[in-house]
Amino acid sequence: MPTTGRPESELTRLLPNPSQFPSPYAAVSLSPDAAGQAARDLDGILPGSQVDPGDCAPSAPVSDPAVAVGTDNSTRATMTVELVRTDQTLTTLQEQVERCGTVRVTHSGTSATVTTEILPPPPLDADETVALRRTVRSETSGAGLTRTMQTLLGQVGDVRINVTYMSFGDERPDGEALDSLFTTALSKVRKG
Repeated sequence: MPTTGRPESELTRLLPNPSQFPSPYAAVSLSPDAAGQAARDLDGILPGSQVDPGDCAPSAPVSDPAVAVGTDNSTRATMTVELVRTDQTLTTLQEQVERCGTVRVTHSGTSATVTTEILPPPPLDADETVALRRTVRSETSGAGLTRTMQTLLGQVGDVRINVTYMSFGDERPDGEALDSLFTTALSKVRKG
């Protein structure tokens, strides 16, 4: 169940400042409502969706997320940092991803295929780290609406750090900016 008050503001305080996002990603911290929506977009599976296989839906976090998003206005690509408290280990998440490499999702009459693959993890100072690439292809949209996400995940205690580069179509991810922002976010959480 989402918590309110202090834990949420504590996570918000641990987000990288907009000035810490790499150029050209103009960043803002999101309101709690917008943060929840952005976090669901990163999974590619909206709440209330019909998911096939059924055991591939993301597990619910134990707190509301804190989210900051930076946008490259020339490409529409975004860099998102999400912090959330969870009682699930990254090992458990990785096992689910390996079992659920391709998932069909239906929400409000629209269907999409979500494909996720594990990548080599970033070698950083966290309790656990995972890297993945996720593609969300709507069955009714053209290539321009296909979302591709490259995500670095770390965990420090019960705080999960999710840093995602999202683009539309087949644009190559900005790996250098992603690594830099993940290192910054992880360091800030570890320092508290």
